Amino acid sequence: MKAKKIWALLLTAAMVAGLAAGCGGKKKESGSGSTDENGVTTLTFYNSDLQEDDPWTDPVAEVLTEKTGVKLDTDHPVGEDKERISLMIAEQKFPDMIYAKGDAGSLIDAGVLIDMTDLIEEYGPNIKKMYGDEFDKLKHSEDDPAIYQLSSYQMGGTKYEDSGTAQVQFAVLKENNYEVPKSLDEFEKMIKDYLAAHPKTEDGMDMIGISLSASDWHWMITLGNPSGYIAEGAPDNGQWLIDEDYNATYKFASKKVREYFQWLNRMYNEGILDPEFATQTHDDYIAKISSGRVLALFDTLWDYQDGEKILKQDGKLEQTYCGLPLGMDENVKVPTLMYQGLATGQGVGITTSCENPEAAIKYLDYICSDEGQVLVNWGIEGTNYLVDEDGHRYREQDEIDASKKDKNYKKTTGVGFHSYPFPQYGVGVEDSTGSTYTTDSRDSVIAEYNEEQKAACEAWGVEALLDIFPQPDEFETPDYSPVWAMSKPVEFDEIGNKLDEIAQASLISCVMAKEADFDKTYDEMLSELEGSGMSEAAEMLTEIVKGKAALSK
Repeated sequence: MKAKKIWALLLTAAMVAGLAAGCGGKKKESGSGSTDENGVTTLTFYNSDLQEDDPWTDPVAEVLTEKTGVKLDTDHPVGEDKERISLMIAEQKFPDMIYAKGDAGSLIDAGVLIDMTDLIEEYGPNIKKMYGDEFDKLKHSEDDPAIYQLSSYQMGGTKYEDSGTAQVQFAVLKENNYEVPKSLDEFEKMIKDYLAAHPKTEDGMDMIGISLSASDWHWMITLGNPSGYIAEGAPDNGQWLIDEDYNATYKFASKKVREYFQWLNRMYNEGILDPEFATQTHDDYIAKISSGRVLALFDTLWDYQDGEKILKQDGKLEQTYCGLPLGMDENVKVPTLMYQGLATGQGVGITTSCENPEAAIKYLDYICSDEGQVLVNWGIEGTNYLVDEDGHRYREQDEIDASKKDKNYKKTTGVGFHSYPFPQYGVGVEDSTGSTYTTDSRDSVIAEYNEEQKAACEAWGVEALLDIFPQPDEFETPDYSPVWAMSKPVEFDEIGNKLDEIAQASLISCVMAKEADFDKTYDEMLSELEGSGMSEAAEMLTEIVKGKAALSK
């Protein structure tokens, strides 16, 4: 790791020298850290994810400044600008604080992010309280136990809504007496029976059994991810399976995952899987969903919700989707509701350019405090929420409606606008008053169910749709962070990216092959993956995960 950092710094120095020669020699600029006559310190902040301006004039921002003495001057990518982090390193110009998302590793390798350990020890009691037993997961690695970032993902919590591992139209469920399929075979029969009875939509279009979006990066969401969930009952570790001994396996090398793709191949050859699954654009996919033609999906809500919104607007609730805990067979316990632990590797860090790191850490500590969490999630008492006689927070219906219907609600009120990518408690986590830190609750979700969702719950004899899923207490929380979020070496990412390129094209070929050619096509893919460093990457990741797990023990 040390040698790697030295090489990164030498490379950066060379880049800077090149810039100096070509541009007249730009000098390193530090973050502002300026303090005005009112004692307010302005800290510059770069947010790799922010897509709209943050002028820091909303009511919540004003209270944040009042409580912390800090004002953030936020910058973010513009349009397709994806090279900002590299440019920062090349020019040696950094903000005071930064959320670099997946590029954090480059900043760490270049020595840009400071180790916050001592600052947290002195100024961060609320940071330590928030992360509790998972605090050590914030450490970068076993060899380098520095804390360079605070996680941008939720700490603890549960789920009150989820789309499961597969989605089927309520119309299909209803026609099958709301029987929950316990295997791919039962799922297949449910779809085939409905197709036979309803081959066309009301306006004469052909019904589609299953559709996927696999022509671009969405292949990971609809083609890749479901295979691990359904075949292995594996939690989300990106493209990898991690066993109880921390051994990593590229999931498409799994025998069970192979069986899943063989089933998908049969669905394709039998005309149940959309013949255009590999060539249609994502917009085409969403359009098909919004037409009500597609009976079933292997997707996740945020990816298909635009199509479902149109169905709801058109009053076609029967054609919207119910998430299911579908496994390959009854032996697979789907871990949809499993808490995988704190996701680390992506978060907010303080740079070496920050002239007032104490102000930065104090700001972050306030965000982690109970008061800070209530402020960023609920807003201002008496304006955005009220407190009942039992001391519990609640919102009046007008405020709830505004938060759902006003597209500018977050920006104008500040409520929910300043929570991500900063540290945050998860959904359902309660403070000392018994109120949740976030506005989501089990009761609020149930209260929003439409008639189709209510009918399904009644048929199942449950209060909430997720009550039919394996519950969180049936799973143990891993002692390492989810692999997809981990900051990993460049060498690993280079191999991983190559493996994914091969997998996308090859899995599509496997699904579209003649049934008799499936095994041959799949074996060819495995051979190409192995020749491209699959085993080497698996060994590297195994050591990374073991090191992460060791930090938690």
